[in-house]
Amino acid sequence: MNLAERRWNLPAWLGAVLALGVCGAARAGDPDALWKIVGGQCVPGALAGHGPAPCIAVSMPKGPGAGFAVLKDRDGATQFLLIPTARITGIESPALLAPGAPNYFQAAWTARRYVIQRAGVALPRQDVGLAINSAKGRSQNQLHIHVDCVEPRVRQALHDQETRIGGRFSAERIDFDGHAYRVMKILGADLGRVNPFTVVADALPGARGDMGDQTLIVIGARFKDGRDGFYLLEDQANFLLGDRASGAEVLDHACKVKSAP
Repeated sequence: MNLAERRWNLPAWLGAVLALGVCGAARAGDPDALWKIVGGQCVPGALAGHGPAPCIAVSMPKGPGAGFAVLKDRDGATQFLLIPTARITGIESPALLAPGAPNYFQAAWTARRYVIQRAGVALPRQDVGLAINSAKGRSQNQLHIHVDCVEPRVRQALHDQETRIGGRFSAERIDFDGHAYRVMKILGADLGRVNPFTVVADALPGARGDMGDQTLIVIGARFKDGRDGFYLLEDQANFLLGDRASGAEVLDHACKVKSAP
């Protein structure tokens, strides 16, 4: 088995759990449901001084089209969505790679405080993850980053394989229920200077022109040398393998990490 073929495996039973990571708003069958909530309710309410409801928060420091909203997802006790206040369809949008584009992943990392509040315990950084699905693996046509607890076995797999993971995407892949993720480390307490969208677009051949097939996951980390950072995971949709590239599968809406050792 060569390096590119090697994968680190999690138990197959995990798939039944991970498959539950579906955005609740999509169950209405309207692919524009999230945008109607944010653009039609949260932003107008905030601008009128009535508050951000039904969103938890709306931030628009540079105007209505240059901020983000935080919305509690209907699935799970702790899952939130970070949603731009601009009309951005999804990960395939060129606007995400434009010079000066907002770093929505940093905003999503900051929004983890809502997950912690709902969890009711002081979750360490390695217990929280962010995920955006591919165009083929989503049901909503408005960019949204899932913010929630990490499946404990995913957290443990990354910790166990830390010494094999470096500052570039690995040739080896971590396999979560048949979905093989490239992974790399990012150093730093936050993502203020690192935009995962541009990291993937620049690091992987062909990715910049095919971002719609990508799914990205960012998981907080405290590495064994004591430094803070993140794991960045990437997968690409492949229908022949039954992979829709829905990275939100590694998040745990039951937040079992609250009681994990």
